[in-house]
Amino acid sequence: MGNDRVIKTAVVGVGHLGQHHARLYSLMEGVELVGVSDTDEKAGRKIAEKYGTRFFPNPEELIGKVEAVNIATPTVHHYEVAKKFLENGVHALVEKPITADPDEALSLVNIADSKNVILQVGHVERFNGAVIAAREYINNPRYIEVIRISPYPQRSLDIGVVMDLMIHDIDIILSFVRSKVVKIDSTAAAVLSKKEDIANCRIQFENGCVATVTASRISYKAERKIRVFESDRYISLDYGKQKFTVYRKKKDQVESIKDIEVKRPRIRKTEPLAEELRDFITCVREGRSPLVSGRHGLNALRLVLRIMDNIKNTAEANEKK
Repeated sequence: MGNDRVIKTAVVGVGHLGQHHARLYSLMEGVELVGVSDTDEKAGRKIAEKYGTRFFPNPEELIGKVEAVNIATPTVHHYEVAKKFLENGVHALVEKPITADPDEALSLVNIADSKNVILQVGHVERFNGAVIAAREYINNPRYIEVIRISPYPQRSLDIGVVMDLMIHDIDIILSFVRSKVVKIDSTAAAVLSKKEDIANCRIQFENGCVATVTASRISYKAERKIRVFESDRYISLDYGKQKFTVYRKKKDQVESIKDIEVKRPRIRKTEPLAEELRDFITCVREGRSPLVSGRHGLNALRLVLRIMDNIKNTAEANEKK
């Protein structure tokens, strides 16, 4: 097949995030949005009409009509929906987290491998222009500090802040640090909901690197920043503003601020979700591996679940004191 062929796609789940998948596909050159599907027929038909496509009450009706599908349903349905499409040879982009259960995630990875189809996971911060550009300056992190805070949401209250927000940074950290996690210390609190609304975690890696991550959904402002420290430099990155600064020492012995080089690389600001979808379509068209594979999604899920277990164990231990 030619590399300029039109890729027929669909979006299953057109709620808060899925509708943006549909919007972007409707605008993307070389892509035909064949249809959308959602359990809420009224909302689904509205999105279909808005973006000039068909509504399918049953997502399985799309099998045989599309080459690729985006799955943005609630997490509990990711496995059953993705499994059907992958088994039938349809490439799939599954929103994060890949599934709620690591065994299900591994099953999807294995199915995709056996069917020789692409399984990409929607860890959208990987496609942030600042993150992409900053990788050139990140070689061997020794300490990483992350803060991700936002106002109280009107959605995703069925899951806690670790699975909803912190997982973004866990995926980024794992892409920076290629080492085994040896220790986790974490704590959290449920403030406005029944799930944890604020959480802090300290992750220690086998190679000595340490990462501290704070995630909160009970802030009056939104802030998404990551700081990466190495032996000779410090990178400060703002996800929201898509910019970063590199502070690097000019010589071994730093005597004053003049011995520190400050660099602010120019970045082409983009819509990360649009870049994510373009990458998925390019992978389908060219047959290459995605930037964020199913296995990457599985690794992030496993670590997030370890953090959540640690939070639970810490809380139980404190209650006994």
